[in-house]
Amino acid sequence: MRARGFTLIELLVTLAILAVLAGTALPVAEITIQRQKEQDLRNGLHELRAAIDAYKRAFDDGRMVRGINSTGYPPSLEVLAEGVEDQKDPRHNKMYFLRRVPRDPMEPTASANPADSWARRAYASDAAEPKAGDDVYDVMSRSNRIGLNGLAYDKW
Repeated sequence: MRARGFTLIELLVTLAILAVLAGTALPVAEITIQRQKEQDLRNGLHELRAAIDAYKRAFDDGRMVRGINSTGYPPSLEVLAEGVEDQKDPRHNKMYFLRRVPRDPMEPTASANPADSWARRAYASDAAEPKAGDDVYDVMSRSNRIGLNGLAYDKW
């Protein structure tokens, strides 16, 4: 009578095949996760930069109170979501430029305030050495890791 079941060799071959499959699936999963984070970064940067530009256009159209030293750019990212009084509206309703400030997906720590996860560039700072200041002219990721396209995230 022949015994039923797997031999030791069949079991080892099966485990070797599973190890090869798992070894190839893990890097693919890591790249997929990184690609999703990069897409979230692109979307967040696009959303924030579009809101900053809309704020500047509204300022230039005279829809906000103008200060003497005001550049027309928002003083903070939170202002884009909190809204600003529309001076051309008879009831002075608020204009909103964002529903909420997105979080930088490359930021390793989950800070309480999503606006704090972004690096900011003020209008007065140089493009080669961006620094925060009295307003928000541009935003970028704080991460200097290299993306799949070969550029550091803080240069996007």
